[in-house]
Amino acid sequence: MAKKRILLKIGSNTLTKETNHISRGKVEDIGVQIAALSDDYEFIIVSSGAIAAAKQFVKLESKGKEIVVKQALASIGQPHLMRIFHENFSDLGLLTSQCLLSYSDFEKEQSKVNIVNTINVLVENNYIPIINENDTVATDEIQFGDNDKLAALAAVLLKVDILIIATNTNGIYTKASINNEVPETILIVEDLTSLANEVGDSKSSHGTGGMQSKIEAAAIAKAAHIETWVVNGLNDNFILQALENKIPFTKIV
Repeated sequence: MAKKRILLKIGSNTLTKETNHISRGKVEDIGVQIAALSDDYEFIIVSSGAIAAAKQFVKLESKGKEIVVKQALASIGQPHLMRIFHENFSDLGLLTSQCLLSYSDFEKEQSKVNIVNTINVLVENNYIPIINENDTVATDEIQFGDNDKLAALAAVLLKVDILIIATNTNGIYTKASINNEVPETILIVEDLTSLANEVGDSKSSHGTGGMQSKIEAAAIAKAAHIETWVVNGLNDNFILQALENKIPFTKIV
């Protein structure tokens, strides 16, 4: 039987475990799960965290706009981020590769063909593609979506079975439960219009996405008949637990 394909999008808050540096323990946790699932699933990762990785090492001075500083930080942080993935994954016998994409790549037919061909060859040869926005030439996700939209576009292009968005909440909560300060997860969603009414516009502390960007990503995936799962990536074994329905998370079908 063909393996199911999962695109795992990891937000900055998940990768840092809500601290000021990339958590090697969390990267290892993700690798251990991918290794455990390798007989039945193949993985493509869309990872944030390049800017957070750079902040561990440098403080840039600039008279330019903040977005330009963030682009420079992403340039510094990207190789550090990939090194952390490579070191932790290789210890588990997992092979990694880097793919930097921009939105313009999804607008050109030849670029889309190239992306699909390259990533399919990598996956067929047991490499895990790790995708990020090419932040030194593009700023959309730095400003708006923490790679949520990029993940959705890649999920559609690569015909994945499930888009898992790892974040720092137990999925999407009802607005009433947030107001009552006892968060209650919306477990399954079929109508995205009703879901939009439940969501505020708050951003995460490291990332630039909020739940709104995740709903927009889910809409892109839903149009291509791909399920989106919004899962708490701070939990150990969050992929395994979600697949076994052992934790609360939001499934958008």
